[in-house]
Amino acid sequence: MNKRRFAAEGALIGAALLYGITFPLVHDALDDITPFAYLVGRFGIATLLLVPVTIPVLRTRGPERRMLVRAGLIAGVILFGGYATQTIGLQYTSPSTSAFLTGLYVIITPVIESVISRRLPRPPVIAGIVIATAGLYLLTGADVHLGRGELFTLACAVLFAWHIVYIGAYTHVLRPLPFGTMQLAAVGLLSVAPAAQQGVGSLSALAVFAVVFTGIACSAIALPLQLWGQQRIPATRAALILLAEPVFAGIAGYVNGERLGAARLAGAVAIMAGIAVSEFWPRRPVPEEPPTRDRLAP
Repeated sequence: MNKRRFAAEGALIGAALLYGITFPLVHDALDDITPFAYLVGRFGIATLLLVPVTIPVLRTRGPERRMLVRAGLIAGVILFGGYATQTIGLQYTSPSTSAFLTGLYVIITPVIESVISRRLPRPPVIAGIVIATAGLYLLTGADVHLGRGELFTLACAVLFAWHIVYIGAYTHVLRPLPFGTMQLAAVGLLSVAPAAQQGVGSLSALAVFAVVFTGIACSAIALPLQLWGQQRIPATRAALILLAEPVFAGIAGYVNGERLGAARLAGAVAIMAGIAVSEFWPRRPVPEEPPTRDRLAP
């Protein structure tokens, strides 16, 4: 097995771990701070941390800077759209349904990637997606019916899937830290207006800690890890590995006092089994290539 491949998979698992384990913390903090104020704080802190590594690139004239600014801001707008539609959807549907529908990006990603690359995913990847999606349903215990909240959350899943495919087309030509910084800055700035409308809420100690911790762990660290991992792993497989996030969220919930029933435990096992089927099934000699950026260039 290729050590670089395992390093990329490890980076994506690390990103999913950081995204997932902070879920109970964010869930509790949002009882105090408003959602968009939280996004402004989280992404603002992450941007400030990563700006020093981005400024030298922005000072360098040439095609790399133009590509970085254009692709980074577009990816940031897509990412913000995902968070915004998810937040709106949560007002009209349950957290479990939201978690399930958001996780459907694992199905939508290969559809988008196949249209762009004109190539279907390998059978083990398709099998892994089916197994993991069934596991996601069991883990979240979703009760799905299509209403206003569900439609907004489906839009969120489409946007998150598009974000994974879009950044996958640029990660092999742009450095992860500057590319991530541009996206973080875009999300933070776009969150300012709705935050001003919503207000801040209560800046409790828990809310402040959640903003600072997730700004560092989930944004300044996890997003660059995801970008680095996607340099070496196609978008469809990356989406499947990132679906480990709700498994880590479930583990964090268990540590926080929540008890998982047999169905949810089976769901977690199924998600990890789906990832294993995709990653460890024997591969063809010819490696998969990610879609080229030219096909996605705006």
